[in-house]
Amino acid sequence: MKMLTKFESKSSRAKGIAFHPRRPWLLVSLHSSTIQLWDYRMGTLIDKFEDHDGPVRCVAFHPTQPIFVSAGDDYTVKVWSTQTRKCMFTLTGHLDYVRTCFFHHELPWIITASDDQTIRIWNWQNRKEIACLTGHNHYVMCAQFHPKQELIVSASLDQTVRVWDISNLIKKHSAAPSGSNQYGINNMGGAYGNSQYDNYNRNQPPPQDIFGNTDAVVKYVLEGHDKGVNWASFHPELPLIISGGDDRAVKLWRMSETRAWEVDSCRGHTNNVPCTLFHPTEDLIISVGEDKTIRTWDLNTRSPVKQFKRENDRFWMIVAHPTINLFAACHDSGVMVFKLDRERPASTINPQMQELFFINNDNQVQKYNFNSKNTSLPLISLKKIALPWNKIKNISYNPSENSMLIQSGDNDNGVYSYFNLPKETVGALEPSIRGEGKANDAYFIARNRFVTFLKSSSKLNIHDLNNNITKTINLDSDVKSITTATPGCILLLKSTSAVLFDVQQKKEIGTVQVNNAKYAIWSNDHSHLALLSKHNIVIVNQNFETVISMHETIRIKSAAWDDSGVLIYFTLNHIKYLLLNGDSGTIKTLENTMYVTKVTGTNCHVLNRNGEVECITIDPTEYRFKKALVNKNFKEVLRIIKNSNLVGENIIAYLKKSGYPEVALQFVQDPETRFDLAIECHNLNVALDEAKKINNKIIWEKLGKEALDQGNIEIVELVYQQLHLLDKLSFLYLATGDVNKLNKMTTIAENRQDYGSLFTNTVYLGDIERKIQTFIQAGLTPLAYATAKTNGLDDLAESILTQSGVTLDDVKLPQNFQNSNTEVLKPINRITNWPLSEAKLSFFEQALSGNMENLQLDETVEPESYHDVTEDNEFVVPDDEDIGEDDAWDLGEEELDVELDEEIDEIEDEADVTKLPKEIRSWVKNSKTAGAYIAAGKFDVAANMLSKQAGIKNFEPLKDRFMEVYTASKLSIATFDEDEINSNLPVYVSDPEKLNNGKLVGFVPGYDALEELVQEGYKLFKANQLENSINIFRKIIYIIATLSLNEDEEEEKCREILNICKEYIIGLQIELTRRALPPTEVKRNLELAAYFTHVQLQPAHRLNALQVAMTQSFKAKNYHYASYFAGEFLKIMSTGTRAEQAKKIQTKADSIATDAIAIDFDPYVDWEICAGDFVPLYQGEEIVREKILGVGYSKAWKGKICKVTEISEIGAVASGLRLKN
Repeated sequence: MKMLTKFESKSSRAKGIAFHPRRPWLLVSLHSSTIQLWDYRMGTLIDKFEDHDGPVRCVAFHPTQPIFVSAGDDYTVKVWSTQTRKCMFTLTGHLDYVRTCFFHHELPWIITASDDQTIRIWNWQNRKEIACLTGHNHYVMCAQFHPKQELIVSASLDQTVRVWDISNLIKKHSAAPSGSNQYGINNMGGAYGNSQYDNYNRNQPPPQDIFGNTDAVVKYVLEGHDKGVNWASFHPELPLIISGGDDRAVKLWRMSETRAWEVDSCRGHTNNVPCTLFHPTEDLIISVGEDKTIRTWDLNTRSPVKQFKRENDRFWMIVAHPTINLFAACHDSGVMVFKLDRERPASTINPQMQELFFINNDNQVQKYNFNSKNTSLPLISLKKIALPWNKIKNISYNPSENSMLIQSGDNDNGVYSYFNLPKETVGALEPSIRGEGKANDAYFIARNRFVTFLKSSSKLNIHDLNNNITKTINLDSDVKSITTATPGCILLLKSTSAVLFDVQQKKEIGTVQVNNAKYAIWSNDHSHLALLSKHNIVIVNQNFETVISMHETIRIKSAAWDDSGVLIYFTLNHIKYLLLNGDSGTIKTLENTMYVTKVTGTNCHVLNRNGEVECITIDPTEYRFKKALVNKNFKEVLRIIKNSNLVGENIIAYLKKSGYPEVALQFVQDPETRFDLAIECHNLNVALDEAKKINNKIIWEKLGKEALDQGNIEIVELVYQQLHLLDKLSFLYLATGDVNKLNKMTTIAENRQDYGSLFTNTVYLGDIERKIQTFIQAGLTPLAYATAKTNGLDDLAESILTQSGVTLDDVKLPQNFQNSNTEVLKPINRITNWPLSEAKLSFFEQALSGNMENLQLDETVEPESYHDVTEDNEFVVPDDEDIGEDDAWDLGEEELDVELDEEIDEIEDEADVTKLPKEIRSWVKNSKTAGAYIAAGKFDVAANMLSKQAGIKNFEPLKDRFMEVYTASKLSIATFDEDEINSNLPVYVSDPEKLNNGKLVGFVPGYDALEELVQEGYKLFKANQLENSINIFRKIIYIIATLSLNEDEEEEKCREILNICKEYIIGLQIELTRRALPPTEVKRNLELAAYFTHVQLQPAHRLNALQVAMTQSFKAKNYHYASYFAGEFLKIMSTGTRAEQAKKIQTKADSIATDAIAIDFDPYVDWEICAGDFVPLYQGEEIVREKILGVGYSKAWKGKICKVTEISEIGAVASGLRLKN
């Protein structure tokens, strides 16, 4: 038997605990007056309740209603709502501490036990006390209802256990209406005999106790404990009672109709027993003690089975989950949720016959056929050869011998057995043992031999079929277990890795880094292996190279490969899939936990926890569609589109993310979603149709913007009309030269009396007279007169003066006033939609339109069109041909340098330098760095050099640096001859000693400022301005990448500074990522804090990283890591306030030396951090790098832009950045 801990929380002393009957919730009442609500599956604290004054001793969920009850040392009983998370009401009446509280399984009752020596029953619906049971003469420590009968059991410090009959109380509070019997039949119309019998019963006095209580009477008083009794509970099915007391004994009692007696005692606890219970499904008794142990006992023999001990915590209570095999115990420092032994049925597959062998819950071997979906009768009974109270851990089948290996037990108690299976199924036969012995794992590795592994000695024994050991191999002590692999090989599972081991050659074939792998699942063709741990899946290929690694929040239970090479895995409550490119999704929700064994088509063959095989139907359409899309199997994609109903936000979002919005457009019916997809794939026709259906302002605005970007005048005009954007519509007509519509807009403005719009349209049309009339209508007569006079309309100006009653003498015009000869604004010639290249239908659009003839998949990517440097310096760098992979790998360093020189010469030949000044031409000839070409203004050539040398692909961040270098080396001087201006004269290096062997080179600024910038980055780091510090270090990288140096010392100094920039940017990005994590991501927070200490910072700065990691680890109870970080801190700083704190943490952590949370961090092995995912990259893993700083990434990042430099491509083929001429 093994305790498997599923959840553990840290808090002050926990006194009460309760499982929710359906949800993964756990109520915990604390001695500190707080009630906690936990999600034990996710390990998160959901809520706290703090209305009690003083310790809370007990809590209980209602079996069906969304309420729970609590009670404590404030003498009150409180009922809470799980929906509002508030106290609904408080029941008062007890005169002392309330020890326990429970709901009735059917009636609206609550039972409580108190130190006031009473047991009280409450009706939580009418909020009244309905009974007070007296009889105990000391504290009543526990009282609870029988799960099926009308009984109560109570335990008291008066050394007795009492059983109470509450049948009269139930009848009293659930009585039938007057005039009816207990069945609701009217007595006046019933049989006479029945009426006489009822009258007789009414005249009989009801049973009563010595105090005259007739509602609940003592049926039995159980005496046998030598001291006070702390707990008593009923068996769920049998007439048994279990009790535990301060005499350190656990006693078993049996009841009959007339009496109750003690059956036996279980002794072994060395201190008080505060709680005990029956196992809900097994013949086990479980008890907890103040001796810091949980003990299990055989119900039939009353002998101890197993004990589990904590070092420092006394246990106070234990409860069982009402429906599943889970237990929870509370102790001095919190609670723990666990189960006893594994529930996964052992199984193995015979691929030749498409059969599954498995062990049912009765320890019998059965066979299941995948094709017929039939389960055979039991073949063999293993009850006699399996260890008692231990599940069979694994089985292995040998088809050539029709024999089987089984293994059960853990650690030193592990055993294996080897036997033949019967040829015909006739029932559960007793096996004929061919061999047995000690082992923790046992598997067949060939038709004539098998291996066993004993963890205590780390020995791998190879046996023949007669169970003789033919060879022994000593394995590493860190091997935790073994499992099957390819023929002749086994898989060694370690704490941090998995190793494929060839048994015959005694050598390791492959190793993969994976933490705490528990199960290994090979694909059908053995091309891939999936390694499962609690929350992670790692898939490797045949060469044991990691293909994909993913993390799952919920526990992973099992996995199997389907026929198409997709991994189907089961969590506690979901069926999910994982593709080899990392895409994953949910297929189905599970009501109960299942263990998948094989996936064929739409069928998942699974084992449940009852040891039975089920076949679950799944829909594989989604993951097959994604797999076809990833593999560019577009014909399969088309088939799925036509034949499947593949819809949902998940698949639409996936297609958009993958760059296939036109495919998503084929699935969607919702107008808004279709509109968004049409805009994304620039399909204006579909977008227009959907916009008409939606008719929403925001939608029309989006459509207008997209149409304007594409130059579709007709749709833009329609959008402006729909939105009544008349001013924009007028400008559109002006820009397109549509005079007729401009006239119409003028007429519309006149009708609307919109003088502003009318004036604008008259300006666009150049209609002076209408403009003057607009001024007059708007009451702006002076402007009308001035406009008429300015444009030579003297007669019209005179008429305006006359109408206004003003003479010419009254008008004062500006001095030097003269008529304007400026031409009015006129529309250009009318244009239509902007000319665009004809859009080609995609493969899917052609196929769906029925054009299947000559339809081919064109996967080539058209090269982008690039432009030269424009006057406003918005430039795009052209891509030259990539360096050949063969050339790049075959040439040595000397050859590479020669090749680079040839490339530069070739670039110089291609560059048109004849138009440059003579001095600048000399710069280009005398320099071999990109900086000189930037200074000369040949941005395109410089960009090509940077691309080939350093893999730089994103030049936008370098734009300002290019202009800085270019302008710093130019000077404009006006000569004495006014007709001739010499501009952009070259500036030379001022120091003759810096000349390139006497040759003139251009001035490239930046080198002298590097040290100052590094110090500025350090200051920002110290000031905790991390993002600004990153920007400074990136600026340094951009400066160095475009320098042109002449001395070896200068180049060496720049390389050192680049390394500083790399380390600081990576470290600061890790810290910023950690700070952005939500509080629930405790494990990731600890890992990032640890990784921050791994980067190479200045000692003063590394102290900050170490202090963060030290404090975070200590808060999370990771004492081992906290001690390590404190030790590293003290190596740098041994005195001062911070050092004193580190010493205290180290001392406290060393005294505990445990880690509550396992993290992926090992400071004692060589590794580097992936700058993309911030995960360790260990030796042996494939690492791709960018070429400026040498930053390492996992291979999944190949082809992307580096997150550190933001300019260089990861994994690009490049010769190396050249800084020196």
